[in-house]
Amino acid sequence: MAPAHGVPSVTAAPDPPGVPLCLSSSRDRLGWLTCGVGLVQCRVVDVEALTAFLSEVDLTLSGLDAPSVRLWIERDESGAIIGSTGYEISSDGRHVLIRSVAVSPTQRSRGRGSALASFALERAAEEGAMRAWLFSRRSGPFWQSLGFESADRDELAETLADTHQVRLFRQTGQLGREVAWSRPLAAS
Repeated sequence: MAPAHGVPSVTAAPDPPGVPLCLSSSRDRLGWLTCGVGLVQCRVVDVEALTAFLSEVDLTLSGLDAPSVRLWIERDESGAIIGSTGYEISSDGRHVLIRSVAVSPTQRSRGRGSALASFALERAAEEGAMRAWLFSRRSGPFWQSLGFESADRDELAETLADTHQVRLFRQTGQLGREVAWSRPLAAS
């Protein structure tokens, strides 16, 4: 397909086995594959732009291109990333580390953050995870509004020891400064 408005047509990367990209998908007017709240699954060609976006909002960049990290992005009409969400799944598939949930400063206070976080939580449950965990020092009230409760940081680090974010936080000494949150996921 020819590029639309300078944005090349894309083919979405495959989802993990048994997990469809989305229940109903379509291409927007720029040719981006969309689902949920206007999300597209992050592909290798998106990682550089996602890295820049997450740097601007001061979120962890480790493992963005790893197969164990599930990421989605939302773009505006010009193709700029305005939101992201995702998670890392544990090796046993029972736990996820919610990460990279971000909204562009110009798009905040419109419910996008809640929609992005909810999308990741729903997808993790569909994939079979039973509990979601995350680190957040600044956004506790936001996460509490989505059912998260304060959790033991060391339990999170033990449960999700194989995730990029936990390994990075241990290596850099940042783990001791982090605040952990957790909540059960509804069975799908």
